[in-house]
Amino acid sequence: MQTLIEVNKKDINGVLVFEFNWELDETNADKTFKTIYDEIGDFTKKSIILNMSGLKYINSKSIGYIADVFSNIEDSDGKMYICNCSEWVKDILELVWITTIIPTVDTEEEALKEIK
Repeated sequence: MQTLIEVNKKDINGVLVFEFNWELDETNADKTFKTIYDEIGDFTKKSIILNMSGLKYINSKSIGYIADVFSNIEDSDGKMYICNCSEWVKDILELVWITTIIPTVDTEEEALKEIK
């Protein structure tokens, strides 16, 4: 059975913001990130923010996808930030060192300010 997740996308002055609500796990990671890849399209010079404000759980497969999105963005002269992590999600991302690779800030506003 697939765990439900809602990912809302908005475009703020050319910055794509993906806001995650509920859980990213084995049952929905592939489909969720396929949709995100499709929404991003060509990674060239894209600016992306992953807003984790509603994320309750994240598994290793989803973390791998996040790292891959960042790698594609970085290789294509783009920028990416993670923001609004709960303490639990932030602890997981810190444990696997993602926060040392991908810029992570507290709020979406900070990410938008940094990305410009």
